[in-house]
Order: sequence, then C-alpha cells, then structure tokens
Amino acid sequence: MNKILLTFDVEEFDAAIEYGNNISLEEQLEVSTKGLLALQKMLDRLQVTSTIFTTGVYAMHNQSLIKELSLKHEIASHGMYHGSMDPKVDLAGSRKVLEEITGQTITGFRMARMMPIEEEDILKAGYVYNSSLNPTYIPGRYNHLDKPMTPFFENGVLNIPASVSPTLRIPLFWLAFKNFPLPLFKMLSLNALQENGFLNIYFHPWEFTDLSAYKMPGYVKKFSKGLLLERLETYLSWLKDKGEFITMNEYAKIFQ
Repeated sequence: MNKILLTFDVEEFDAAIEYGNNISLEEQLEVSTKGLLALQKMLDRLQVTSTIFTTGVYAMHNQSLIKELSLKHEIASHGMYHGSMDPKVDLAGSRKVLEEITGQTITGFRMARMMPIEEEDILKAGYVYNSSLNPTYIPGRYNHLDKPMTPFFENGVLNIPASVSPTLRIPLFWLAFKNFPLPLFKMLSLNALQENGFLNIYFHPWEFTDLSAYKMPGYVKKFSKGLLLERLETYLSWLKDKGEFITMNEYAKIFQ
C-alpha cells in the first residue's frame, strides 16, 4: 500500500520577521501554538498520524503539549532555533531536549527552510533519517532539480525527500497547497503517490491561524482565519482512501 507522510514544522513564527514585522519570541510561540492546537483536534477527529518536526526552543516552552502529541504522533527535530543553526551543538542538543521531554528516542531531523546540512553531522548526532531535501527549484532558496525524488542513503543517513510532481517537479508543499486550486493539488498528489509509492507533504502550524494583522504577502497569508484548516481536512479525508498514513520513523524502518 502507498504510504502517506504528513509532516508539520513546529517553530517560532519568525516568518513574520522575514517580512518586517517586529514581534517578540513570546508572540511567535503563541501563534504557532494556536495553530498546533487546532491541527491536533482535526487530526484526532480524522484519526490521522503525523510527524512533528519541532525546534528545541519551541518544545522547551511547550513541554506538556509536545509530550501529549508524542503519544499519537512522531516527534522529530527541527534544530534548536529556527533562525540559526550550529551543527556541532544544535543537532545533538535539540535531540537531547526532545528525548528528555518525550521520553522517546528521536530518530529524525529536518533543517529549517529545507536548507542543506551535512549528513555526517546528522549521523554523529544520532539521527537515522534526514528530511531536509525538496528536490525542486525554489527561486532565491535552492535548486535541487538534480536530486532524487525517492528515498536514498547518503553517508549512512536515509534521506526522505519532500514530494514533488513527476516530470515537472512541482513542489507539493505548503505554498502550493494554499495557492493551487484544490482539485489540481489533489491530482498532482495522486500522480506523485502512484509514481513513487509515497507522499511526503509538509505544513507549519502558524499557517492555520489568523495572520491578517501581519504584513506578509497575500500568497503566504491566503486562506488564514480557519479556511486553511477546513481545506486541509477536506484534502486529508480524500487522501485516506489513497494510502496509509504513517510516521517517518515507521517509513524509515522499511529501508533499514
């Protein structure tokens, strides 16, 4: 059966800062938490499991919530801070923080903004898999059109790429989900699922809150105020008949 990997990057809402908004760390964490709580209710209602990549600083400020989520979802590392990374310190440090909070072994990592990171550093920090690759071209961010669209090993670490459409490599990520017509996104998702046998999609909890007060482009804020959550529930309900929702750790075990 085809596998569906639903993932969320739980972080400080520093995306607002990128667009010139001056907000405190407390507000950044609050915005993400509002979205995460709304997502938690929806996922419980649908009985869908996911993988939650969280920064260490977010987890330290929301320990009870992360512990509660770990009972139904996989918790993985998104680094210590979303805005900076010291691989020699933060990789192992964030893993230790998350293991202390959840009481579970943390096996997965995703770099903030899907930026490059050395697999050797990930392996040394004790991770099994890395989901930091988006095998497409995002202007101003990265060009990975030459990278595999399916899982592969590199320096002892399993890389699980984000999903893109076959041939054209249209990214099936959060921005596409809110800006493409939903029927088109469904079609592209089904094509990727049938071609590669898995679907790896990712979102951010802050997207599912009211972003109207922040100066951000319309294509980033689109469908906030609850509409995006309804859209995601419709999409996930449709996906339930197309494959099995599993965590990334479960999926990684298939390749070990």
